[in-house]
Parts: sequence; structure tokens; C-alpha cells
Amino acid sequence: MRTLRLFAGDPPDVPMSTAWYLAELAEAKGKQELFTRQSPQRLKALREHAMIESAVSSNRIEGVEIDASRVRAVVLGRPALRDRNEEEVRGYRDALKLIHGSAKRLAVSEETILVLHRLSRGKIGDAGQYKRKDVDIVETYADGRSRVRFKTVPARSTRPAMGELISRWDDALERRHLHPLLAVAAFNLDFLCIHPFRDGNGRVSRLVLLLQCHHLGFEVGRYISIERVIERNKDRYYETLERSSQGWHDGTHDPWPYLNYLLYVLKEAYREFEDRLGQIKTPRGEKSEVVVNAINRAEGDFSVADLQQECPGVSVDMIRHVLKGLRREGRVECLRRGRGALWRREQGTE
Repeated sequence: MRTLRLFAGDPPDVPMSTAWYLAELAEAKGKQELFTRQSPQRLKALREHAMIESAVSSNRIEGVEIDASRVRAVVLGRPALRDRNEEEVRGYRDALKLIHGSAKRLAVSEETILVLHRLSRGKIGDAGQYKRKDVDIVETYADGRSRVRFKTVPARSTRPAMGELISRWDDALERRHLHPLLAVAAFNLDFLCIHPFRDGNGRVSRLVLLLQCHHLGFEVGRYISIERVIERNKDRYYETLERSSQGWHDGTHDPWPYLNYLLYVLKEAYREFEDRLGQIKTPRGEKSEVVVNAINRAEGDFSVADLQQECPGVSVDMIRHVLKGLRREGRVECLRRGRGALWRREQGTE
């Protein structure tokens, strides 16, 4: 609530870089209706793929992973779940379904946040409950050393802090003294600094971000995984969050690094959305196109395993099939064969 409290007085002096992001996102929102008039089948495929990527990526950021061969079945099907990780991925899927299906009726409230936490944690243990003990954010180094990166709001103060956060969010929307996307990003930063839960704070922050964007009409998260964009830029996520959280408790922090990061994430999601739907003619099926898009995003050499991570729900056989086809067309080159095979996109090809 410290960031929204900081912005509660006079309108903030918005950095030029932030103003550019806001202008680009306004333009992207204007194009959104045009792009969503595309083929229903293509939109359905994008929605399914975004659901898979979001459930997998948001959990993987927190170190929760499942067998790649099980991803599609766990997220889109109803198989018996094998372990705790699969329960959390399935639970995140359920939270996404709730948001996509009921966004207009789902208020940004403490009740909603607790429901999203309960679902995304697989309804197990302290799911849906605020933390009962103080929890600091600790960074552990490879040599075993550790440091407290940020001291979160104490457990005893969590409920009042969350109450103020919701109240200031409602006030920002009612008074309109702050650009709504800045209010979204400020809410997200404050939520992560409060750190209201023992575990699962990052996942809930991304779910609430999706819900708030739906409320504001920025619905790119239906078709492109915002969580996947965050995962691709994970180092920048942690870096800007640390920079913007310094001095948060006494309101002397600089929120703009993290706010700009979130606006960048939304801009990248819209860019990917336009790229995918802007290709009106495509000789390949939807899954093949997903693989081709992942290859086009690759920087430097890549492996089949890299593409598996980028394309959850697409089989290894399909990935290899696409690679062979692109090699015949001269669009990719196989640098090394065998178990550790490496590939590279030919320069000048998209």
C-alpha cells in the first residue's frame, strides 16, 4: 500500500519511458478488438496454449515443475494427479479458469485474493490463509551463504495492510487521479512487499494482475501467457523488484523500475499477440506454429529441450518434425547431432 499511498496525493511525475509504455499499451488495446475478430479456431488454440503456458510458467518461476509429457493432460484434462507439484499446477489452472470465466463478477477484494491463493496452492495446508509467522525474503547463494533481501510486513500487520491496499486500489479507480495501469503495477509491487502468505505470493500476484487487466479491458492474458513473458525476463523481474522495494517500509522507495518492468511485460504480450494473429495465412497447424514462433524468439543456439520448455503441451515428436521441415527449407541449421543436438536459426529468416 506504500506505493499507492505515495501516489494518493498530487499526480506523480511520470518518467518519459513510462509515458511511452502507456501510449503503446493504449494503442495495443485499441487494436485488440480487431485481432479478436480473427478465426474462432485460432483464438481457441491461443486460449488453450496460454492456459498451459500460464499454469506451467507461473509455477516454474517458483521452482514447481512437472514432467513435460504430462503438462497438457494435467492442465487441460482430468487425469489422476501424481504428486504435489501436479496439484499446484492444476490448482493454478483452476484459478485461471475462474478469472477468465468470471472476471466481470469477480471483485478485487481480500476474499477474492484468498480464494485465488487457496486454488493456486491446491487447497492444501494453509492455502487461503494469511501467514501466521513473519516471513522474510531470503536469497541463498551457490556457496551456501544467504542474505535477507527484504523484510516483509510482519504477520500481525498483514490483514490491516491488505485492507488498506484494497481500499487504496478502490480509491485510485474511483478518483482517477492515477493512470489505471500505473495503479495496477503499484498494487502488484505493494502486494509483493506485503507478502501476505507463507508461500505462493508470486503466483497470486500474477493472478490478481490478470484479473485487474481484465477489469480494465486489457485482455491479452486470455490469448498470450503473461506469466510466460515474466518467466522469459525473470532476472529483470527480481532485479527491478529488489530495486523498487528498497525503502518501501518508510515510503522512500523508487517504484518506477518495477512499474516499468510490468508495463514492458504487458507490451511484450501484446506484441506477441499481434505477431501470432497478424499471420493470416499459415500452411502449418497451430502446434507447428507455436514451435516456429518459439524458434523465431530464440537468441543464439537452442536445443529440443529448450523448445520443450518454450512450448509446453507440444510433443517432442512434433518439435522434431517442425525442425526437420525448417531445415529442408534452409531456415534452421543443425550444429550438432545426437543427445546434445544443437540448432541455430539461419540469419535473415523469420
